[in-house]
Amino acid sequence: MDYTRTSAPGFCQAKRFSSVSSRSVSSRSVSSRSVSSRRALLAGVWLLAGLLSVPFPGPGQLQASESGTPRTVRDALNRPVTLTVPPERIVTAGRAMIMTAGVLWAFPGVPDRTVGLGRNTQGPANFLEVTHPRYNEITLLERTVGPEQVAALRPDLVVLKSGVRESLGRPLERLGFPVLYVDLETPEQYDRDLIMLGAALDQEERGRELARFFRETTRAVTARTAGVPREERPSSLLIYHRQAGGQVSFNVPPDGWLQTRLVEMAGGTPLWRGANPGGGWSTVSFEQIAAWDPDTIILVDYGGEAPSLRDGLARQPRWRQLRAVQEDRFYAMPRDYYSWDQPDVRWLLGLQWLARQFHPRLFTGEPLEEEIRLFFSTLYGIESRSFEELIAPVLAGDLP
Repeated sequence: MDYTRTSAPGFCQAKRFSSVSSRSVSSRSVSSRSVSSRRALLAGVWLLAGLLSVPFPGPGQLQASESGTPRTVRDALNRPVTLTVPPERIVTAGRAMIMTAGVLWAFPGVPDRTVGLGRNTQGPANFLEVTHPRYNEITLLERTVGPEQVAALRPDLVVLKSGVRESLGRPLERLGFPVLYVDLETPEQYDRDLIMLGAALDQEERGRELARFFRETTRAVTARTAGVPREERPSSLLIYHRQAGGQVSFNVPPDGWLQTRLVEMAGGTPLWRGANPGGGWSTVSFEQIAAWDPDTIILVDYGGEAPSLRDGLARQPRWRQLRAVQEDRFYAMPRDYYSWDQPDVRWLLGLQWLARQFHPRLFTGEPLEEEIRLFFSTLYGIESRSFEELIAPVLAGDLP
């Protein structure tokens, strides 16, 4: 399917509009009053999307849906999970909740059937809240939620990251609740998990459509960057700025994380490969950054301050000695509500942005703005007016 011409079933065709941002756009706050107006705006969007995206059932199908149909789905851990479809009381919580919720929100009707959701702890505003008119009716759960709190919501489907099975999932399994584990850490896992969630949510065609969109968008980038010779791949450093206890640190991702894959797929050379074989962010000194002296530096900050932090660092004498700073290739990773580098659905935007930073000539005449609009249209049915109201005001980072 050509997504530049036709978006996902039930959503309107993506269109081209005027430029949404300039380089180093500043993030703007989302007030409670603005959230209320945006919820009202999105009510119509979600209603239309839900009505048009799911085929009207025939008599037999309607009867099955009303009574609930048992279905067995294999999850990311290859466990057979038997559940009733369509599920009516969905919970997703625990670590990395924005990643599971971001995917679930792409299935029409699922936000309305979500009864429990982990609290958002990333960024200045909450995408899930501003795009769901009845968000306040959902029970919000802490990151350290226990099984008793989830069980009290009487869920008929619990969607969790596989990494929280021991702490949260296994106790819920013992209580008899259907727990579906997803990974959502790599492009390959996204492909599998989207299809699997489609089956679990009784929206198999939607799951396949989303998987196809991610797969084809990724291939549209890698088909071009794969042929770039090694000597033309810019040496790159992606660093996460972290401030805790008054101390600032710069951190690189592990070799196996999506951030490293994104740089490689976009046609760059991650200089930190081999420096962090562990399972989490690893702190590096400025002396190590200077020794690497990369062609390109990408600064990540999950609090939404990457542009201002980058500007401040670039004014410091020692940072001004770095090649990337001197050649104006010190970039703030873009974001809307969440940063585009992580294994949230927005990694697809991060890949397209990185490829254009590394190899702009490969994407001449293909504005990133159109890809951003197509992304939000295909996943969430967010079109012209809604995009200008919900997305454009919070875009930040080094956007063309």
